[in-house]
Amino acid sequence: MRICLAPDPKKASSVYETAAWGNTQQAAFLNQVIELETKLAPTALLRELLTIETHLGRIRKKKWGKRTIDIDILYYGNSIIQEPELIIPHPEIAKRRFTLVPLDELTPDLIDPVSGKSVRQMLSECKDTLEVSVF
Repeated sequence: MRICLAPDPKKASSVYETAAWGNTQQAAFLNQVIELETKLAPTALLRELLTIETHLGRIRKKKWGKRTIDIDILYYGNSIIQEPELIIPHPEIAKRRFTLVPLDELTPDLIDPVSGKSVRQMLSECKDTLEVSVF
């Protein structure tokens, strides 16, 4: 399943299949990174994404639990945002191959504004051992 959040995303990675992360007693996940442009401010974008998740059947029961969809904001340009409901860049990027592999496909030279490392460097240093394969 491919979900695009804009009529014409700038870039979209392949779809990748990964074993569940966190709560491993569930089916594999499909992951994709999409780059898009928006006029929405970060918190307004988050509200829109949460609305899309709800419309697609997402019910939040427990952390890392089974879900129909999970849409995260990984980056918002070079912004660094630390708010109770929104942290950008996503604080777990460097720990998750299922995010880094598709992100590396799109923008390997993107520099994380917090760590100062490129996506490619974060992927090479990532300790996560879950296999990430093209779906």
